[in-house]
Amino acid sequence: MTENLDLDNKEKSSTQRGKEGSFFGELAKVIIQAGLIALVVRTLLFQPFNIPSGSMIPTLDIGDFLFVSKYAYGYSNHSLPFSPPLFHGRILFSPPKRGDVVVFKLPRDGQTDYIKRLIGLPGDTIQVKHARLYINGQIVPREPIAPLKEEDLFGHLRYVPTYKETLPGGVTHTIIQIEGDNGFYDNTGVYTVPPNNYFMMGDNRDNSTDSRVPPDEGGVGYVPADDLVGRAELIFFSVRNDAPAWAFWEWPWTVRWDRLFKPVR
Repeated sequence: MTENLDLDNKEKSSTQRGKEGSFFGELAKVIIQAGLIALVVRTLLFQPFNIPSGSMIPTLDIGDFLFVSKYAYGYSNHSLPFSPPLFHGRILFSPPKRGDVVVFKLPRDGQTDYIKRLIGLPGDTIQVKHARLYINGQIVPREPIAPLKEEDLFGHLRYVPTYKETLPGGVTHTIIQIEGDNGFYDNTGVYTVPPNNYFMMGDNRDNSTDSRVPPDEGGVGYVPADDLVGRAELIFFSVRNDAPAWAFWEWPWTVRWDRLFKPVR
């Protein structure tokens, strides 16, 4: 009888180990499958980004989290995690439109993610004179609207000049001029956008290091088509810039509820 009991216990133990092995094997499969699905979604469809700086205020604020469509402009090596140099050029390329809010890799290092508004297309001439934007020699219309309260270059909150600007093609968006019409980047020479390149600017015109600043001066310069990552589509989460996003117990008073699920325009 004892021998039979020992045999039964061994069989039960073996069966239990088999069930445990099966459970962990299935769990590993689920994790691998979920990881592959997430990788495909991130590579081909949407990738989340967060906004760490104020260069796109008031369109995007520090602490915004947004989805970027990866398919909008086709795919390059920057569509893949860590930008492996597997190929050159773009697959299924669809040119971006003037006025798009674009995520791109900083051309001078090919690694840092930047987000700006596309102002100049290949062949365009761009100039800023007394804070007024000129595209192909024509002044871009802007209309004063109620001033917004934002931080100036010294971190002081104050009401700043705010405008609705309408780009050629009809895209209307809001810009701020925290230094009025005499900021550091408010008077430039004429830029001629090279073929297969784009000219980017921030909506916070006096606090944006963008295509107005050449790479050798720490700026962006022209952005090649290969460096485009995707188009900003939707703000899915937003917290105050003085609050950590992971502190979920503070969300009732730190989340900017009015910005959630807001399309990026």
